[in-house]
Amino acid sequence: MKTNQTEKFRYKIVSSDLAKSLSDNPNDNFPEVFATSRMIAIMELTAARLMKSELKKGELSVGVNVNVTHIAATPNDQKVNVVATFTGMLGKLYQFDVEMFDKGGKAGFGTHTRAIVNTARLVQGANDRVTT
Repeated sequence: MKTNQTEKFRYKIVSSDLAKSLSDNPNDNFPEVFATSRMIAIMELTAARLMKSELKKGELSVGVNVNVTHIAATPNDQKVNVVATFTGMLGKLYQFDVEMFDKGGKAGFGTHTRAIVNTARLVQGANDRVTT
């Protein structure tokens, strides 16, 4: 992967992506707009797709850090475009700039960091952490 290499992802917002849909408590009151947590998820997904060429058999990439700003609300049934740009390495960590655009322009931006891990080791470590 080269510095400034990009990956783009086009996504259509559905009702389960809305902030209002995320809570299981009827006393919560969130708007019917694209949830920040879902924006982060598709930003991570886009960066992960950019990293596929770096992975060996039995490896995957995992998110380590996300620092984003959600600057504009996007309603249901709209399409958004996410761009992840590889900005370089910090030790073993892969760093990205991430942006999301809707019909009205830029709706979110920030940085994201990912690492490459052994899949089996990650899953075993997660299981060991909660069962010991």
